[in-house]
Amino acid sequence: MNDNGFPQGAVLVFGGSGGIGQGVALEFARAGVPVAVGYRSKADVAERVARDIRGEGVAATTHCVDVTDPAQVDAALAAAIGAHGRVHTVVWAAGPFVNQRHIGDMTHDDWRRAIDVETIGFFVAAKAALPHFRASGGGSFVTLGSAGHLRWPERDGLSVAPKAANEALVKGLAREEGRYDIRANSILVGVIEAGMFPVLLEQGQFDQAWIDETQKMLALKRWGKAHDVGRAAVFLASDRAGYITGQQLNVSGGYGL
Repeated sequence: MNDNGFPQGAVLVFGGSGGIGQGVALEFARAGVPVAVGYRSKADVAERVARDIRGEGVAATTHCVDVTDPAQVDAALAAAIGAHGRVHTVVWAAGPFVNQRHIGDMTHDDWRRAIDVETIGFFVAAKAALPHFRASGGGSFVTLGSAGHLRWPERDGLSVAPKAANEALVKGLAREEGRYDIRANSILVGVIEAGMFPVLLEQGQFDQAWIDETQKMLALKRWGKAHDVGRAAVFLASDRAGYITGQQLNVSGGYGL
């Protein structure tokens, strides 16, 4: 174990080119952990993130991967292992852009896409990583979930519901794989000034009434930052959380208290 609380090897961040995923990747780099940045289509963003990571003095690689395709996930994991020697942590930050819609207004395609990417994608990634984690003497999964599990956020079901399935899978992984020193935890993410939120705000899908009502439900009267999520992920993946598994860490500014 290195002084930074991590073994030799890297973290593989699925969705590392997304707004929050970038913040997660950079916080691991600041903790001295090499990063494999997984992305689907934003090659330029992924390369910029990798440059920023290298600027922190640690190694970085980028890996194009469609998380709905098991073969591509297997290939990305193998490439990350080949580049870094080991992947000791998988962070699940992947997810599609979803519009704000009431359940009755969602289309079948909306629902299928959200489930395919977030839920099936995480299962595919976990299944791919398990043999490597077992053979390496352990590993850690950290998923980015939603604080909406604590209080339903109206019209955000396409983001919240698929993540609820992942919460159950996290508990299952923790229970079944703990014998191999494999841990699994999740972060319940609140409103973060990165990723989808600024885009939805600019599009007008969140109006002033929504902002005012949501602010009322926050104990801390401000939006979160991507680094807030990243720091939580680093903690959960490190040996400082070595006896923590199957848990949810709420990073939402006290949403719903």
